Amino acid sequence: MMQGANAYARVARSALTPREAEAAVLLKAAGRLQAFATGEVTGSAALNEALMFNQRVWTILAGAVADPANPLPDDIRQNVTNIAVFVFRTIIDTMIEPAAHKLEALVSLNNHLAAGLQGNPAPSAA
Repeated sequence: MMQGANAYARVARSALTPREAEAAVLLKAAGRLQAFATGEVTGSAALNEALMFNQRVWTILAGAVADPANPLPDDIRQNVTNIAVFVFRTIIDTMIEPAAHKLEALVSLNNHLAAGLQGNPAPSAA
């Protein structure tokens, strides 16, 4: 868990704004998952590592919106929490029974949220 937090902290310390850092980490996680979504999906240590990295990213995001000091409106905080729950369930399901469509759903969510954080109307390709 600390490795994901350390990676997040390294990105956050750069010249990026917090929103840009969050987008960058989401895109990194999406890219790691995309590598498996485009090929034959099988259970492997590398796939599970990519899924666990994505889980760490979403754990950080979910923790941030759960913080009572978070300035986001309650409805947005709740929406992010709901998405995080879906992401966590999909990750576990994918670890149990890997499938390209599950990975594509995770990649799409990460890309769309990153695009929103960057102020882009459409997600960037990972």
